[in-house]
Amino acid sequence: MTKLQDQRLLKNASYWQGEWHNADTCFDVINPATGDVIAQVADASAADAEKALAAADNAFPAWAARPAAERADLLQRWQQLLLEHQDDLGLLLTLEQGKPLAEAKGEIAYGASYLQWFAEEAKRVYGDTIPAKSGDQRIIVIKQPVGVVAAVTPWNFPNAMIARKAAAALAAGCTFVVKPAQLTPLSALAMAELAQRAGIPAGVFNVVTGTDAKAIGNVLTQDKRVAKFSFTGSTNVGKQLAKQCAGTVKRVSLELGGNAPFIVFDDADLDAAIDGLMASKFRNAGQTCVCTNRVLVQKSVQQAFTDKLQQAIGKLKLGNGTDENVDIGPLINNDACDKVDELLKQATESGAKVHCGGKRQAADSLFYLPTLLTGVNNNMAVAQEEIFGPVAAVQSFDDEAEAIALANATESGLAAYFYSRDIGRCWRVAEALHYGMVGVNEGMVSNPSAPFGGVKQSGYGREGSKYGLDDYLDIKYLCLGGLAK
Repeated sequence: MTKLQDQRLLKNASYWQGEWHNADTCFDVINPATGDVIAQVADASAADAEKALAAADNAFPAWAARPAAERADLLQRWQQLLLEHQDDLGLLLTLEQGKPLAEAKGEIAYGASYLQWFAEEAKRVYGDTIPAKSGDQRIIVIKQPVGVVAAVTPWNFPNAMIARKAAAALAAGCTFVVKPAQLTPLSALAMAELAQRAGIPAGVFNVVTGTDAKAIGNVLTQDKRVAKFSFTGSTNVGKQLAKQCAGTVKRVSLELGGNAPFIVFDDADLDAAIDGLMASKFRNAGQTCVCTNRVLVQKSVQQAFTDKLQQAIGKLKLGNGTDENVDIGPLINNDACDKVDELLKQATESGAKVHCGGKRQAADSLFYLPTLLTGVNNNMAVAQEEIFGPVAAVQSFDDEAEAIALANATESGLAAYFYSRDIGRCWRVAEALHYGMVGVNEGMVSNPSAPFGGVKQSGYGREGSKYGLDDYLDIKYLCLGGLAK
């Protein structure tokens, strides 16, 4: 932490009503690469979450009434501050989350891009006029902010997931309360510090840090002052939170787990496919909801592709994210490593083969060796559960119909990828895949101008793009009568 250029970015208390609030107890934030405690953060309670909601509720009328151009100016200033402090924010993120520093800095730029995008979209919340049946009537449709927004965000993208939600909420005129993951609270608190410097009014952006996720989650999902709830995380937790929101009929957005297929057809550019797979699979050590989970390769090119993939995996450098030229950092904790171990054990007992990796770098380490697994089938747990680790699990298929069937044989539907140089096949497969996002000859699909979200049990709602404001706006119909002379 002594390497931070701006030490004021290191905060250890919750933030609401424009002020920092300590608690009776604290919790440790641990660097997964070293095991060192890097900070102690105030352990907020459910009562603290209620205070943050009260601050957001009080701030909402003035923020909603503020001209869109003024809200846009403040969001742009916030975005500029994120970029000005990109090095420090990236270091904080790497220390608490583990991903390589270059990747962490990339996340800061990615998160900032949502602030820029929605700052621009804030000025484009358009309504409609509709022809009326009667000459003395006019039908007008306007859009207004839903109110207070509450969010729970994950540890794997502790900056970007908050930026993506908060940018849309604030642009629409909503106020915002977020509970970041207890494993990675420092990025959220640094964002709050910069929001304050940017001039975001007190109560508009609030952060509650705490370890009692259930109690705080109960407040954020059940309090009547919350009009909309947004969650990114596991499917099981998302289902429970959606149930809790039902009692007050909140608007809910869920971005849940994925099981992304990466299909390689026999007419694909294999080198391009390898590049796309490496970017999709091994970013953040495989700890992303849209990363490849199943690698489906047509039998006629399976051996050639697997050989190239093993060579590419062998070049990856594993290490502390603050070291130079590191490609992959640690997994987030022991539970994550244990899950990967168990999935590999089940797969190999059922006939799969480990070609490289397949274990931790050391017995007590959170560094998991990049792994190539072949002989996988869709009945194995490794093909049905999110791996959330650096494991490329390869299975084969005979033809296009089988590839589509295998790809769709999951309850998840977040992201999918495939490589082919046949334009007809590109259209057919893209339309046949039951996923919210499809990368065609592309392994990275996230973009602030594109709608991010899934189908089936991967959730509902969209983040980013012109559609990203819809979940934060109410449509109001106005019928003006008595207009005849």
